Amino acid sequence: MNIKNIIFDFGGVFINLDFNAIVRSFKAAGFEHFEEHYAKAKQDSLFDDFEVGKITPEQFRDRIRQFSKTPMSDETIDKAWNSLLLDFPNDRKEWLFALKNKYRLFLLSNTNEIHIRCFEKILERDHGKNFLPDVFEKIYYSNRLGMRKPHAEIFDHVLKDNGLSLHDTIFIDDTERHVKGAKEFGMQAYLLDLSKQDIRELGNDIGL
Repeated sequence: MNIKNIIFDFGGVFINLDFNAIVRSFKAAGFEHFEEHYAKAKQDSLFDDFEVGKITPEQFRDRIRQFSKTPMSDETIDKAWNSLLLDFPNDRKEWLFALKNKYRLFLLSNTNEIHIRCFEKILERDHGKNFLPDVFEKIYYSNRLGMRKPHAEIFDHVLKDNGLSLHDTIFIDDTERHVKGAKEFGMQAYLLDLSKQDIRELGNDIGL
C-alpha cells in the first residue's frame, strides 16, 4: 500500500468503550430492555437520527423518556448515555503524534453532541486538554455533517473536502459495516479487530 492519508474512526479505536455499561446504566435507571434498541451492530432510528443531527439533545432525552416510560432526569439520561465512554490511553496518544509526522491524519466519527461534550471532558481530564485538533488535520462528526457511516456520501465528502485520492488513502474502523461501506465506495479500508488488536499494532498488518 502506498498510503499518504489515514482516516480514523474514534470510538473503540482510540477511546475505549463499554457497550455493556450503557445497557446496565439505563436498566438501573428504569429503562428495561435497552439493549433491544441500541447495540454496536444495530440501533433504532432514534440513535441514527441523533447521530446525523436530526434531533437535538433535548429531543433525544424526551424520546428516551417516551421509550422507557420512565421520568428520568436529563442528568440521569446523560450519565447513562455517557457511561459508554471510558478513557483514551496515553500510549495511543503518543502513537498518533508519531504517526502525524508521516501521514495526513483525519478523524471520522459517528457521534452526537452529548457524547462530544463528554469525551472532550475526558481528554481534558486525562491529558490536560482536548488534543484532537493538534493531531488530526480535520475532524468530522456525523451529527455536525448531517450524514453518517457507512454511507458513501460521508466518505466522498471527506475526500473531496481535503483533495484526497482513493489510491493513497485508507480508512480504519472497528465496525464491520463501516469498513464494508468504505470498500464499496472504492476506498482502501481496514477492519480493526479490538478483541485481538490495539491500534498501535496496526503497522504489522498494513505497513504504517
